[in-house]
Amino acid sequence: MPRPKKVLVVMSSPRPKGNSSILAAEAGRGAEEAGAVVRAVRLAELAFGPCRACDKCREPGAKGCVQDDDMKALRAEVKSADALLIASPVYWFTMGGLAKLFMDRLYVFGAGDYRELKGKRVGLILASGDSDLKASGAINAVRSFQDAFAYLGAPIAGLIHCGGGRAGAARRNKALMKEAYDLGRALAAGSRIR
Repeated sequence: MPRPKKVLVVMSSPRPKGNSSILAAEAGRGAEEAGAVVRAVRLAELAFGPCRACDKCREPGAKGCVQDDDMKALRAEVKSADALLIASPVYWFTMGGLAKLFMDRLYVFGAGDYRELKGKRVGLILASGDSDLKASGAINAVRSFQDAFAYLGAPIAGLIHCGGGRAGAARRNKALMKEAYDLGRALAAGSRIR
């Protein structure tokens, strides 16, 4: 019998009851109910700093990033997961600051032959103040995620954008909650969702 898929849910909102967090939790529920082992992480609860651009991770024989902070354990979880779900609010026309810190620290996976994340599936959940991807700036976040993960060989399996509404409004949007649930199931099953 094959081992269950591992899905890592990374929530970058500082608000545990924000729309991206609510939708990420629902996607996690969908993945779990589809048989995956789900681990949810809130970046706001971790202690880690930015990439220092020291390039020590790119030196021959390097064993990863030289920084000894909470990203060390999280990087190991990213590496061992079959699928990754990243949920971020859109702040100032792109991904939130914690999501950007997280993405910058994934630079270590671009070292060597660029294969450590190859084939992993990535789901995205973005929440912004405007329902239009362009007007909200969410499109900038989407492009950043697409470019980074394409470079690493990890395809974007699905995207959900929650636009407009106050914190917590996503919970009342049944169609959006179903999309999040279905994205989680798709990540667990290895299939694609829009």
